[in-house]
Amino acid sequence: MARIHPMPSADAAWFHMDRPTNHMVINAVLTFDDPLSLERLAGLVQERIVTPFPTFRRVVVERGPFGALHWEDAPHFDLGLHLHRLALPAPGDDAALQELVGDLMGAGLDRDKPLWDMYLVEGYGAGCALVVRMHHCIADGVALARVMLRMTDGAGDDAPAVRAPAPPVQRGRVSAVAGPLRSAASLARGAAAGLAHEGVHTLLHPEHVLELGRGAFDDAAALAALLTQPPEHPSLLKGEHGPAQRVGWTPPLPLAEVKETAHATATTVNDVLMAALSGALDRYLRERGEPVEELHVMVPFNVRPADEPLPAELGNKFGLINLALPLGAPSPEARLADVARRMADIKRSRQPAMSYALIAALGLAPVQLEDLAIDLFTGEATAVVTNVPGPREPVHLAGVPVRDVLVWAPCAGSIGMSVSIFSLCGAVTVGFMTHASLVPDPAVLAGHLTAELHALRAGAYASS
Repeated sequence: MARIHPMPSADAAWFHMDRPTNHMVINAVLTFDDPLSLERLAGLVQERIVTPFPTFRRVVVERGPFGALHWEDAPHFDLGLHLHRLALPAPGDDAALQELVGDLMGAGLDRDKPLWDMYLVEGYGAGCALVVRMHHCIADGVALARVMLRMTDGAGDDAPAVRAPAPPVQRGRVSAVAGPLRSAASLARGAAAGLAHEGVHTLLHPEHVLELGRGAFDDAAALAALLTQPPEHPSLLKGEHGPAQRVGWTPPLPLAEVKETAHATATTVNDVLMAALSGALDRYLRERGEPVEELHVMVPFNVRPADEPLPAELGNKFGLINLALPLGAPSPEARLADVARRMADIKRSRQPAMSYALIAALGLAPVQLEDLAIDLFTGEATAVVTNVPGPREPVHLAGVPVRDVLVWAPCAGSIGMSVSIFSLCGAVTVGFMTHASLVPDPAVLAGHLTAELHALRAGAYASS
């Protein structure tokens, strides 16, 4: 008889967020200069992913009078149904791979089997690519990146170490709310209780355990700020869209140069990259005659201790920052200074922690309330931006060096763009995932971001 396992509320929320035009699927691309063996890949996937992480061999089911979500062991799990081999059409270059990846992203996952797939794409130059697709209810993007790197050798990560599953916890269901968001304070109390129960830490202040005792008023104020921000500024980057998606990415860029720019300007690497993104969006909109002064992006922050082994049950452990990007700044240098100031303000706030609590609470709420809150939450941003630091040393998968990695978070609600920033072995790559009906040419954005990084570097040296 198949075993049933309750799904944590934060993971259930991501499962419910699926939309026909926005599938809650994390997409990753790994590229290689040499071919991979599918047989060796299958052995590594079984040994280092499927066996230690049980959710990769479970399906989602509804149980109980309220239709609560659970994981159920797949009775006849077949790894072959999740590993696929594809041939990249000629000429087998970046453009061909980007078109193929975009086509794969437009489809959802088969809910009759465990919610993940891998595609070995052959014919990518002299090498190949690996496309990994995993539903967000299994884990967040940082966890997925670490799971993928477990397949590699030389990552210096916790490849053999997996934390044992926590004992099952009985959770009650939040009572129905009579009106939409009728009481932000009561939702904040439930969210704070969820945070305390999960024992969450936040990397915004890594030297401290999250202090939930600072007062319910602070939590309620932070939660209210998350849900009552004004709608996003209108632009051609956000609006109604279809399911078709496009991707484009930069070449690997020297991380040392980004660090030098940050050092010369007394900012951080993340500040420099976010300022470059802001400048790239500004260039794109101005070229199309629709400049705006400011746009907002959702930036996930990992709240899982980076030095601990991954838990066997994986799951979602992150908060979200709503960052206003200053597109209309008078210069790249002014834009960087503004981004650094805004990031510093956010790091002192409680909004990232409360956003995790909000998502956890929504997983227990009635579907109607969840849909409304998601629409409010995502209506405040144009894009989601993930920044994942990878290994500093070279890594190999099935004996083949990994050249590059990108991991895109899905676009929830009305958000139409996802930006992936991934650093690996002294280089950083930035990739754009967009809806084709809004931004049909994300490679242009990638080119603009590269140019903005060069402009920031030149400005930093000119002023030093």
